[in-house]
Amino acid sequence: MLDQSIEATINLVDYGLLRVAVATPEMKVADVAFNLAEIVKVARQAQQQQCQIVLFPELCLTGYTCADLFFQQQLQHKVVESLSQLAQFSAREQITLVVGAPVSVSGRLFNCAAFISGGKICGLVPKSFLPNSGEFYEQRWFSSASERSVDSILINSEAVPFGPDLLFQADDFPAAMIGIEICEDAWSVVPPSSSQALAGATLLLNLSASPEILGKHAYRRTLVASQSARCLAAYAYSSAGPNESSTDLVFSGHSLIAENGQILTETERFQFDSQIAWADIDLDRLLGERQRNNTFAAGDPELSFRVQPFQIHPLAVIGLCRPIVRTPFVPPNDVERAARCQEIFLLQTSGLMKRLRHTGSQKVVIGLSGGLDSTLALLVSVKAFDRLGLDRKGIIALTMPGFGTTERTRGNAEELAQQLAVTLKVVSIDQAVLQHFRDIEHDPNVHDITYENSQARERTQILMDVANQAGGLVIGTGDLSELALGWCTYNGDHMSMYAVNCGVPKTLVRYLVDWCSKEEFSGRISTILEDVCATPVSPELLPPDVDGNIDQLTEQVVGPYELHDFFLFQVVRMHFPPKKVLMLAAQAFADQYSRPELRKWLSQFYRRFFSQQFKRSCLPDGPKVGTVALSPRGDWRMPSDAAVTLWLEQLEGLE
Repeated sequence: MLDQSIEATINLVDYGLLRVAVATPEMKVADVAFNLAEIVKVARQAQQQQCQIVLFPELCLTGYTCADLFFQQQLQHKVVESLSQLAQFSAREQITLVVGAPVSVSGRLFNCAAFISGGKICGLVPKSFLPNSGEFYEQRWFSSASERSVDSILINSEAVPFGPDLLFQADDFPAAMIGIEICEDAWSVVPPSSSQALAGATLLLNLSASPEILGKHAYRRTLVASQSARCLAAYAYSSAGPNESSTDLVFSGHSLIAENGQILTETERFQFDSQIAWADIDLDRLLGERQRNNTFAAGDPELSFRVQPFQIHPLAVIGLCRPIVRTPFVPPNDVERAARCQEIFLLQTSGLMKRLRHTGSQKVVIGLSGGLDSTLALLVSVKAFDRLGLDRKGIIALTMPGFGTTERTRGNAEELAQQLAVTLKVVSIDQAVLQHFRDIEHDPNVHDITYENSQARERTQILMDVANQAGGLVIGTGDLSELALGWCTYNGDHMSMYAVNCGVPKTLVRYLVDWCSKEEFSGRISTILEDVCATPVSPELLPPDVDGNIDQLTEQVVGPYELHDFFLFQVVRMHFPPKKVLMLAAQAFADQYSRPELRKWLSQFYRRFFSQQFKRSCLPDGPKVGTVALSPRGDWRMPSDAAVTLWLEQLEGLE
């Protein structure tokens, strides 16, 4: 439950969100009155969860397995009567329903989805692809949408739009445009939802009655997730349950919601009681994804569509019904996290191998501090050398103790280099930096930015010169989070000849080193790596405390990296505005940070991200490993003198 002191209520529409439910109601085959009552009952349950749209299964008013009973006029009349009652219900309860029903039109029977909102039937969408092989005989009873002869029909003296070319768009929420397909439509070579998405539909609904057979459950999940990703859309799928006739088939009632390739929620299968699941769909995110995807922009819908208006009632809710992880770069699942670490490590080593093969170099130089970043760079270099069949002695690990170096980090760096059998060199920078202070007339007792950066630049000079001596490449150690915040010394640790960590965020670096300690190395090396993981993050440019421990903690200066990586993902990957980033952070970190703290660090992120772009504009080469990258030659193009005013004004307005 959300801490109400963090965020009392959230108006979903204000943040581009829509709460959608998928339902599998209890039903009786051919008992329309019973089925209508269950649909109303489930709709009320969805309303109690503040859902705005509820999707029901294919032919849910009658049951999918009515067979020749579909031809009974009494059944057909009861369906039309029920649709009218559902329209009245939608007006009273201010909720939108999408239900499946057989509808007679011009002497033909169509398998339809009825879109009901605001007291009326806004449209009827007939099924396009009718399966008629194996266990399916739909062409015995229904006509395809392609066989329709009219574009509207009369129900209770009102003209109701009819056809597969209908889209439904919310009056005051244009991002909420809805397309509908029915069961087999989604399994076709070119699903109607693809054209609907290209025409602007952000939410795709599928009313289904998919019988369960061995292995179909997993395939269905893949199909729904894949179609949502391909269409850059949300895809809600509602399926008939086990109360359908079991004469020859069993139905499971597997309903689910996916958004851009991710399953958000799903119901439990094989439950005879009514099942419902709901999720908050981020429509603004989907529109943003489409704007940045020129392949989507180049697509051309095969049909022209008629857009029907409907009303979405704004809701103020407490807490979101969608997964919001604190660490968007780090999977919470151990197995998935290990797989991601392995993939990233392969990307890093392969990138470095290609650079070494191209240059013909058999030497690399690394500044090894005993911290996380430089340790990871060393491990990548070792594996790259091993895969190339090169002598590890060609890896020159330089430890360059200075004013802030502690025995712990220096000891770990030196022993790790020895255990890995690379070349270790120790070069103290104290005297060189003190001479530099004398040259520029800087008081060494003044521990300002000059004091810190002089050390970083002296180390870089040593690395570059040793690389010249050895005929090798300087391997950069800085990570993605440091680049985002500009937490690097310009022309100091900012510079290298190949930066293997530039695509890895700080929150993931620790897990990568930990994974290496378990999967790639063993013995004493693993023990050292475990201690590196337990070491506080610090540049070690200021003197240690009286006990010789690290006194300069990075996160006390720039803020917690878990927050900055969260902000980085929402700002750069999702392109969300400050108010939405803050709202999501308040949801994710409700039990850890107060709203003023979150606003403070988010403001810090924006200020640093904008002011430090000049450092990112001249980055060395390095591999992209995830969906967020800041290379000026690749994913991120931004003027170095862009103003942050607009973003800070919105953030300050939230106070």
